[in-house]
Amino acid sequence: MLDMTFLGTGSGPPTKTRNHSAIYLHYDTHNMLFDCGEGTQRQMIIANGISFMKLDHIFITHWHADHWVGLIGLLYTMNLEGRSRPLYIHGPDAERFIGDILDLDYWGSGFRVIPKDVPSEGNMEMKILENDEFEITSIPTRHSVPSVAYCFREKDKVNVDIEKAEKLYGLKQGKMVGTLKDKGEVEIKGKKIKLEDVGVRKAGIKVVYSGDTEPCQNVLAISKDADVLIHDATFIETKEDMMHSGAKEAAEIAKKAGVKNLILTHFSRRYTDLREIEAEAKKVFHNSVVARDFMTVAVRQDGIKIGKAV
Repeated sequence: MLDMTFLGTGSGPPTKTRNHSAIYLHYDTHNMLFDCGEGTQRQMIIANGISFMKLDHIFITHWHADHWVGLIGLLYTMNLEGRSRPLYIHGPDAERFIGDILDLDYWGSGFRVIPKDVPSEGNMEMKILENDEFEITSIPTRHSVPSVAYCFREKDKVNVDIEKAEKLYGLKQGKMVGTLKDKGEVEIKGKKIKLEDVGVRKAGIKVVYSGDTEPCQNVLAISKDADVLIHDATFIETKEDMMHSGAKEAAEIAKKAGVKNLILTHFSRRYTDLREIEAEAKKVFHNSVVARDFMTVAVRQDGIKIGKAV
């Protein structure tokens, strides 16, 4: 139900194999982008089954260039392609930065670009987007500039236990089951049936993206019991003066939070062989894997499946 493509997994200067940070997320009919480093639109063109014209929301973790510079080209191309519907861009100080970006050229925009400021101080998880199917929340992280982590949380679903409903109330599969799920109750043969009496709750998928951060309590809090935690692992070991995380520290966050899977990203160019980063994380948290450009991740209730987009 939830599919992700890592479009960029590097930090600072890009390398021949790692573009700047960007993660494409597809859920049902919804398409979102988390961070938009330089060259992201080209990465989307190369990747299979991805269209930047389908994006409705972009979430920026912070305004270091390797996480947002791709917005300039992306917005320009969307305009050339005739986009008309609005595009929402979320992030700390989004109104200020998006205003500056739109003032950089003569081209203007044939569509509305709507900035949405995201709180970047304190320790409260904030809801920034919600619909009937899922919600996106954020929490401040610990970096050298205002920064946040994001959480995609699919809403729990309640299915009807047909065997139980038929045995207790004579309710069989059909239109009335749909009415029961939509309205919460139905009446059959003069007897009222409530959804909570015959419902089975199915927990929704939860995915967290830390952005750039030192290990911190806020990321631990928002990651609790997540299906996937995508965490900064710029270095093998934490370098506090760099305000980033090491592989071991990211794995410790994953273990303490009780997540099911840890995906490491945002690697320094000094590492050409990422197996050493993955091995370091696995010492602490076995279900750790390093992300690579164009790696795909299908997230389901029963686990994840990793593949390649190209």
